[in-house]
This record gives sequence, C-alpha cells and structure tokens, in this order.
Amino acid sequence: MAPPRATPPRRPGRGPRTWLATLPLLVFTGFCFGIPLAAIAFGAVTRTDPATGATSVTGEHLARSLQGPYLGSLTGSVQLSALTALLATLIGVLIAQALVTSRSTALRSAALTASGVLANFGGVPLAFAFIATAGISGVVTRLADLTGLGWDLYSFTGLTVVYLYFLIPLMVLVTVPALDGLRPQWREAARNNGATGWQYWRHVGLPVLAPSLLGGFVLLFGTAFAAHATAAALVGGSVPLVTLKIADALSGNVLTGQENVALALGLDMILIAGLVMAVYLPLQRRSARWLR
Repeated sequence: MAPPRATPPRRPGRGPRTWLATLPLLVFTGFCFGIPLAAIAFGAVTRTDPATGATSVTGEHLARSLQGPYLGSLTGSVQLSALTALLATLIGVLIAQALVTSRSTALRSAALTASGVLANFGGVPLAFAFIATAGISGVVTRLADLTGLGWDLYSFTGLTVVYLYFLIPLMVLVTVPALDGLRPQWREAARNNGATGWQYWRHVGLPVLAPSLLGGFVLLFGTAFAAHATAAALVGGSVPLVTLKIADALSGNVLTGQENVALALGLDMILIAGLVMAVYLPLQRRSARWLR
C-alpha cells in the first residue's frame, strides 16, 4: 500500500482581515494625498468666470503648461534631475563600495551616520551654507580664486553641485544594503572557476545590483525633481525650473490670474513622478528577490 501523499502547505490568502488591517492606512493616504490630488486636477481642467461664477471644463491650462517658458521649466527640471541623479549614482556607488569593503567598522558607522544627516540637509540652510562658502564673496571662492576660473554658484552648474551635496549621501544609504546582499560565496565560486574580478562584476555583481542601482537613480531623480526651497533661495528665476514657475504663478510675481496654470504644472509634475514610481517599484521588488 503506497503511503499517502503529503499535501503542500497552503499559503495564507489575503482575506477580509488583511484588507481590514490596511484600512486605516488607505484612509490616511486617501485623505492626505487623494483630496489634494483631486483639487489640483479639478483646478487644472476647469475655469471660473469672474463675472458669473460659473465653472466650465477646459484644456487651456494644461495646454499652456506645455508651451513657452512653462515647457522650458519642465525641460530644465528634467535635465537637472537626470544629470544630478546620474552623477550622484556613480559617485555614491563608489563610496558605498569603499565602505562595504573597508575593515574599519568605525569608518563605516561614521560615514553612514553622516550620510543620513546630509541626505536630509537641504532647503534655505543648505543654500545659505553654499553662499557663505562658494558664493561671490564666499570663503572658498576668495581663497581659491574660483571667480577667475569661471565658477558661478548661481547657475545651472552651481545648482548641480549643490544638489549633489544631498543626493550623493542618499545614494550611499540606498546602495550599502544592496552591496551587503552580495554573497561572498558568489565571488568565491567565480574565482574557483577562473573568473577575474572584472568578469565577476560584469556577469554576476552588476546584473544582480542593476535593479537596485536603477531604482536608486529613479529615487534620486524624483528627489531632485521635487526640490524647491534650495533652488528658490539660491538661483531665484535665473535657472528655469518647474517648481519655481509654480511658485511664481501662485504668487503672481510675473502675471496675475495664473493660479490654474500653476495647478496644471503641478499635475504635470505628478504625472512625471507617477511614471518615475512606476519604474522604481518593480525594480525594487526584483532587487529584493535577489538580495534577501
């Protein structure tokens, strides 16, 4: 008589209790993000007659947000975010690899602690710190004669350097856990099969780390794309950025009655951020499957 087959254990399904446990989070997310998003979308596609108060649906604001200086600000923000994210990814990976391979635990702890602080240091204090050190009358500018070398803090290049100040530490924090997930057995197996260090990284290390690195790049892009206070305090309107255009439109610094165009620009930013997160989340799940 054949022994009875062992039935495989069933995976716990997502029953009503699971959804009930997530209900408070869904309510909080819908209240804090859903209502503002609905208000932005409503203002971006509607127009109110000042004489009668009647509201009508229109695509004029969305069309204007993709024309002229508004389109230039969107392009400038995308260019700045892509450049700073790429540079921060490359530099951050090198620093993270140096920390992971270092034998000094004190150095690693100090570097990670400093990265956690610097990654959250931004806004007006960061702009003031760079103005005091690398501005026109800054200490470093005078000592190194940076003005004679063509350095200008209040430009696209200067803003790029300032953004790298908090993007590189953020990339270090994102990359160190991924590098820690590379198992030593993989390197030993590659070495036993006659692979060099470059061959190991080309065929094993980089393919495994690629989702984490791409996900880190996308995260840095979104962070730089949404930054406002640092650029507003540092360059004002000399560098076209969408966040600065939104602030000008809402405050009426350039033209009055552009509030709906500002909402349309905000909706454009939300759509771009949504596309960024649509790329980031699958990469994060794939990376977690390899490195857990």
